[in-house]
Amino acid sequence: MRKRILTGDRPTGKLHLGHYVGSLKNRVKLQDEYECFFIVADLHTLTTKSDSKSISEVSQNIKNLVLDYLSVGIDPKRSTIFIQSKIPEISELALIFSMLTSISRLERVPSLKEMIRDLKIESPSYGLLGYPVLQAADILIVRANLVPVGKDQESHVEVTREIARRFNGLYGEVFPETEALIGEVATLVGTDGKAKMSKSLDNCIYLSDSPETVKSKVMKMYTDPTRIHPTDPGHIEGNPVFIYHDAFNKNKGEVEELKARYKKGTVGDVEVKDKLNKALNGFLDPIREKRNKLEKNKGLVEDILAEGTKKTKEEAEKTLCLVKKTMGLDYF
Repeated sequence: MRKRILTGDRPTGKLHLGHYVGSLKNRVKLQDEYECFFIVADLHTLTTKSDSKSISEVSQNIKNLVLDYLSVGIDPKRSTIFIQSKIPEISELALIFSMLTSISRLERVPSLKEMIRDLKIESPSYGLLGYPVLQAADILIVRANLVPVGKDQESHVEVTREIARRFNGLYGEVFPETEALIGEVATLVGTDGKAKMSKSLDNCIYLSDSPETVKSKVMKMYTDPTRIHPTDPGHIEGNPVFIYHDAFNKNKGEVEELKARYKKGTVGDVEVKDKLNKALNGFLDPIREKRNKLEKNKGLVEDILAEGTKKTKEEAEKTLCLVKKTMGLDYF
């Protein structure tokens, strides 16, 4: 029996290059090696977007999310894509897990601290604080062995491991201790040079951006602030333009040449960015082309989600039944 993967995204908008290097690339690669479950985590959107307007956008965001999945190579014939809120067993398991997790432990999760800071949340909700607990239920409802995530989500997977250990220790072996799989580029910086690419910070290049939009964003990218003239020697380390070149430019010889010239001050930012623009659009062209074809197939996304959700619910029912039996909650 193949080991299982569970990972996914909140349907808060289209996916970007940071999602690709952080997780999507690994998901596509591992489809044949693992039994893959990909969650459309709509309940998780409520932790930061619970107003009526945001909720009204979830349906379209789900369609965009699934189209992004399919466009990069996730195959619904080899992987299962499902909607979180359609699996009530996840919520019930999260409630059980919440009894095994202290508030002080959740307050130490680094990504939660960053989210609260970035979104300027003065009074975090109970749901936001319990985000990692619900995420643990997402993962363990299908008893996943591996979670491909970005570096910023690694701490959440550690909470999942702790919950699994605590449950197994108290009641009996039910859950695997899930491992995190970090992408080759652990975190992709934003186009503005911030710590990471983020929809909330509006510093993203989306997988579905047009060639013109990509070019515009690349030409505005943050580079080396100490470099005033094209003839000034520049810094490579921490320079977003070269981080993107390393991640997406297949012509490694060109990248090394640009780095050498940049350090000497014999190439300007315009040329470096122009070549990055060509590399990025070369990477995105087949993704955009596939997405355009998929969008014309009406009902495709809905059929994929219906089938995936049905399969996941069957697995979830098995897990919850085992949990209750192991705990002694199957009274009658």
